[in-house]
Amino acid sequence: MSPFPLVGRERELDIFVRLLTRRQTWGVVVAGPAGVGKSRLAEECLARAVREGFRGGRATASGAAAAIPLGAIAHLLPSGADLSDPVAGCAEVAEAMARSGRRRVVLVDDLHLLDATSALLLKHLVNAGQIRLIATICSGEVVSDAVQALVHEDAVTRIELSAFDRDQVEAVLQVVLNGPVGPHTVRRLYEASGGNALYLRELVHAAMASGILATDGEVWHLVPGSRLPGTTRLTELIGTHLDAAGLAARPILELLALCGPLPLGEARLAASDRVLATLEHAGLIRPEQDGRRTQISLAHPLYGEAVEAGLPALRRREILLGQAQRVEAYRTRRRGDALCIAAWRLAATGTADPAVLLQAAQAARNTHDYPHAIALLEALPETWYTSQTRLLLGEALSQMGKWKQADTVLAEAEDCADSEHTKLAIALARTGNLSWSNADVAQALAVNDAACRQATAAVDRRALRVNEGFLRIAAGQPSHGLALLEDLESEPGHIPDVHVWLRGALTKSIALALTGRAHHAVDWAERAHATHLQLDDHTLLPHPAIQKIPLVLALAEAGRLADARATGECAYAHLTDCSVIARAWMAVFLGRTLWLAGHPAKARRWYAEAAALARTINHAKSLRPALAGLAACAALLGDLHSAEVALDEHRTTPPAPGFLPAAEERLGYAWVQAARGDLARARSILTQAARDTDQITSEALLLTDIARLGGAQDVVGRLTDLGRVCDDGAFTRARTRLAVAYAHDDPLQLLHAADELEHLGADLLAAEAATTAAAIWHRTGNSLRATAATRQAARAAAHCEDARTPRLVQAQATAPLTPREREIALLAATHTASKDIAKALSLSVRTVDNHLQHVYSKLGVTTRRELAVALGTRR
Repeated sequence: MSPFPLVGRERELDIFVRLLTRRQTWGVVVAGPAGVGKSRLAEECLARAVREGFRGGRATASGAAAAIPLGAIAHLLPSGADLSDPVAGCAEVAEAMARSGRRRVVLVDDLHLLDATSALLLKHLVNAGQIRLIATICSGEVVSDAVQALVHEDAVTRIELSAFDRDQVEAVLQVVLNGPVGPHTVRRLYEASGGNALYLRELVHAAMASGILATDGEVWHLVPGSRLPGTTRLTELIGTHLDAAGLAARPILELLALCGPLPLGEARLAASDRVLATLEHAGLIRPEQDGRRTQISLAHPLYGEAVEAGLPALRRREILLGQAQRVEAYRTRRRGDALCIAAWRLAATGTADPAVLLQAAQAARNTHDYPHAIALLEALPETWYTSQTRLLLGEALSQMGKWKQADTVLAEAEDCADSEHTKLAIALARTGNLSWSNADVAQALAVNDAACRQATAAVDRRALRVNEGFLRIAAGQPSHGLALLEDLESEPGHIPDVHVWLRGALTKSIALALTGRAHHAVDWAERAHATHLQLDDHTLLPHPAIQKIPLVLALAEAGRLADARATGECAYAHLTDCSVIARAWMAVFLGRTLWLAGHPAKARRWYAEAAALARTINHAKSLRPALAGLAACAALLGDLHSAEVALDEHRTTPPAPGFLPAAEERLGYAWVQAARGDLARARSILTQAARDTDQITSEALLLTDIARLGGAQDVVGRLTDLGRVCDDGAFTRARTRLAVAYAHDDPLQLLHAADELEHLGADLLAAEAATTAAAIWHRTGNSLRATAATRQAARAAAHCEDARTPRLVQAQATAPLTPREREIALLAATHTASKDIAKALSLSVRTVDNHLQHVYSKLGVTTRRELAVALGTRR
């Protein structure tokens, strides 16, 4: 297997390169735990030195070689060297090397295993200036005095390597896999490998070989629910490390593998303090403070899998049941004990006390561990199924996207419900399940209406009215939903079921954002999240981070794009082990945020993540906006093939109204046409989409893009009206001013708009505005202002990830084009015939050809192929 490329170690390599230019003698020792990439970095350092003219040599120290003086480095010494007298011999070797006149660099791997004679010689040669040393040493290993003396020389620089952090793991994966990697996949591989480069390499190779790590054409993903496989080499590496701990350590290692982490007191029942101290020093276990208690866990997640894989079935059963009995004997139970006991007994025997199973399932549900909750509930005997247990199971199934199964279970719960309170809870769960699914909103409304007719208490009917508001907004009817939620209390005190208030608050903030009241939307979303956290006594559903979905939308519409992105990415990390559908929607809104910011590559990655998640649960409501976003981003990046693939899937995905209006999905189709140079067709698509939506923020987005594509005069009036309607107006007003500047072809207004948009974080809009201003000033002969505007455009465009839009094409031109010339040139660059261009733009063929001649003259080209290159549309 080929080694990983040297990614994530740029800082350390820079240190080496700087040392390489020093004239004085030196050595570099790369130190760190096993598997962090010491040898890989050292090899790259050696290669750099050889490229600079050094004569390279390498040696690997080992226990066997250490038994023979100079055994590891004998092949690097001049022939006939005699070291029987170390002092004279070292001087002789140094003189022989000096006579060769060639600079030398020597790499010694595993320096801590080097024999004393070799270490003494290397120390002398480094000090004599005859070699430059590169060495690796494993942290924590016992080394000889001679090696200590060598590595502590003043001329020797020590570079400490630690495990990769999450960002470094992502960077490595993207290079190795030659493409973006889904955030959830990055997290799983990071946690499984612990950031250890060697373990990461083996896990990736094994996952690819087994087919569980694959790409959907956009992003690499691990198959949901799959178990990461190991490799023979990985098993051997970890096994050797664990075996070195000795037999006395096996009981505690086995217990931690199956039942850890454990309180220190419980760990002491399986191992003495001396054994625990030895394991900690060897890096096999890790103590952590949990409040006032010390918890002991295995130092690496793969250690547990390696230990567990080697356990016979009966030994495994003995450990699990023994630990369950010990915890059951406690007088005071800790939170989570019931879940652990049930899990251990279920794993050991395939069954457990039904009461314990039910208690454990409730605990799993309350910590949003829905897969575990489902497994525990499905292990219950049939006689234990009641309306409450079915409600619990239905809620968990719904969160995992198993909507049909959830509705069946909840319908059964409704049939055996024996109180109005229980019937209300079941009706709310059923409507919530139907609203998250692909079902038509009419089905959820029918369940809600039936429950309302049966409700006798006014407070219950009030709750169902709030629930209807939630259903309407979730189905893409924000105005209708807002009318129902207009008097929603700012706190959940007057609604007996806090879940209902949280639903109403969540969707109210979405509706406010979509109808132009972004600041109010931010207030509601922040209030809902804070209330959820305050009231979350581990009984609320779903996870509190889901309240951040509307906050991301609201912050973006308020023009706080950086805040929206940071909020969404943080929330996504908390949702990663929870509801699949919540993760899919969060990824959609993150993609939309980054699209508004003008970062198409990052937006594309989030849209791809959303699409992958939506496909796993066949969720059209989030899949459709994700696919449309994918197409738009790919088009901006010049990848028309991927854009068309996304649109083909979008066309075959059934319509399913969700949080975002379907009109926004037309952006994908429009920007593909724009990438082809057909700006008129792109504007036509967006114009129709703007007419089809009654949601202010979506209309403003669509109209802004019409202005960007040359139709500013047609939309500036309506955009101005929308800016007056929006209560905050920050983002919409900035886009309105942009459209006005485009309509008037006013470079000063364009620069003012660029400043404002850049401040809001809308980098691509800012870059386009400044680029257009520069082109106008070039055209009017004001070169000084044109140069300043070009610099401003370049600053904003640097954040736009090589986006290609018609207005940025201006930057490619050696001479400025008029808007009409640019539009004709873009179509001609795609080899569209003059007669077809004339038809599309309602011009005569002669007029088109005249414009093309002017374009050719300005750009210094003679063919349409050269035109495409000059415009930057051909890659």
